[in-house]
Amino acid sequence: MPDALATVLRKAPLSPEKIAFAWRTAVGPSVDRATSVGLEGTTLRVHAKDAQWRREIEDSPGLIRARLDALLGQGIVRSLDVTID
Repeated sequence: MPDALATVLRKAPLSPEKIAFAWRTAVGPSVDRATSVGLEGTTLRVHAKDAQWRREIEDSPGLIRARLDALLGQGIVRSLDVTID
């Protein structure tokens, strides 16, 4: 993602739509379609549609958090909690 877009996004107010956009950008369209997210404090609650998608997310928490940090700012998301719907 271009640095300019990340800078603009970090400055925007934190909202469910901003979190959803950052998630979609960080994980790509396939994972995004198989999940829903919400931020509670500094924990991103991720609801996956099945165990396979849960494993996909749980296999890459460092990469996902690094991408979210770049988009949202350092420390906005400190942990991921992945459950199955």
